Amino acid sequence: MPELPEVETIRRQLEPWLVGREVLYAGSHPSEKFLPARDTIGAVFEQVNRRGKFLLISLDDDSELIIHLGMTGQLRPFSDISDPYLRAWWQLDDGRILGFRDVRRFGRIRIAHDGIYEGLLGTLGPEPLSEEFTANHLYTQIKKSNRRLKTQLLSQKPVAGVGNIYADEACFRANLYPGVRKITVKQAEKLHLAIRNVLSEGLVHRGTTLRDYVNVDGEQGGFQKYLQCYGRAGEPCITCGELLRKVTLDGRGTTYCQLCQRR
Repeated sequence: MPELPEVETIRRQLEPWLVGREVLYAGSHPSEKFLPARDTIGAVFEQVNRRGKFLLISLDDDSELIIHLGMTGQLRPFSDISDPYLRAWWQLDDGRILGFRDVRRFGRIRIAHDGIYEGLLGTLGPEPLSEEFTANHLYTQIKKSNRRLKTQLLSQKPVAGVGNIYADEACFRANLYPGVRKITVKQAEKLHLAIRNVLSEGLVHRGTTLRDYVNVDGEQGGFQKYLQCYGRAGEPCITCGELLRKVTLDGRGTTYCQLCQRR
């Protein structure tokens, strides 16, 4: 699933050519998850923002087009609408087509009004690269729950935008076993720094492509070349040489080093 670095990369690329463009026509797959795309006909895109893993595109009627890419979503230009996996599309006044391609249909589209967000979007924690995200905030949020550390990170409540890839990477860098339920203040400080660093590096390389993710230009991300933990089960730890292990924590595959990340 695209996480913060991937979604932010898409946002940065979309903004220059979407802002100021009018939607002449919009269509979608008949699923209720994609139908709201049709409600943007006649609207003008004013801003392209992001919150966590959500894209928020401001329209000139004071509403927002909200797009979640799901597992396999791609948002990029298309020359026509013949692709069988195209779930929504917007014909712009400059002749270009913005398409939302989603093979597995786990993505979704919504329209929000007056800045009122429903569901997960309305309960997200702070942005990880913002001043609001502090080590103390992270420690306080983790302390409130008895769930596993990684599960808490994936809930988006302690911090927004962290998914499976970057949670594994951050826990590895902080020398924390992802299955622990409580952490100390010092551990929270290490994890806070690790989260910010790994997401920043992911942004520099325009995200991680393991299978489906491509940016607006149709290019893959590059951070997969620099992953230290995620997806490397059975390979030696770059720190100690021990073979990395994979376990399932609350239904999510998780890679860790049993020596560097002791339980």
